[in-house]
Amino acid sequence: MAKLVFGMNMSLDGYVDHDKFGPDATLFRHFIEQTKTLSGSLYGRGLYELMAYWDGDDWSQDSNAMDDLRAFALAWRAVPKWVVSNTLTTLGPNASFLRGDLATAVRDLKGRTDGVIEVGGTKLARSLAELGLIDEYQLYVHPVVLGSGTPFFAGFRPKLRLVSHERIGDSYLRLVYAPA
Repeated sequence: MAKLVFGMNMSLDGYVDHDKFGPDATLFRHFIEQTKTLSGSLYGRGLYELMAYWDGDDWSQDSNAMDDLRAFALAWRAVPKWVVSNTLTTLGPNASFLRGDLATAVRDLKGRTDGVIEVGGTKLARSLAELGLIDEYQLYVHPVVLGSGTPFFAGFRPKLRLVSHERIGDSYLRLVYAPA
């Protein structure tokens, strides 16, 4: 049975916003290696549309980080993706819709998959957390303060216990929590 993991980059004050901060080269390489280990990714519409960028070749315009960008694109493309959306009608390669009752569909997905399935998107994560389906939270804490935005824990406030922590490079901390 798969473990469902919700992980995202987060500011020191608890917000997620890919437009206001992002990983440096060290953290990006961590994400490349992590992506290679995934059994799949479960996305809401918004984050899937953002991440579908890696199906194309627009990333190849940045020659400064070409090797890392190519490595991430290849890793992301190789991971099966399931998308929860009532509005999208088509998906890119290696992606399929997860339809029907969310709780039933995700329990079935977890039951027929081994390894780790990452959850992408705060709205989807909130719904899955409320259903008791998230097995682990991975907070990648960045040294920035935003003051406002979309909170990592949007709405639902689970009781958690610290499982592990890891310093990544000089500036980042990965905190891993499981439901208490």
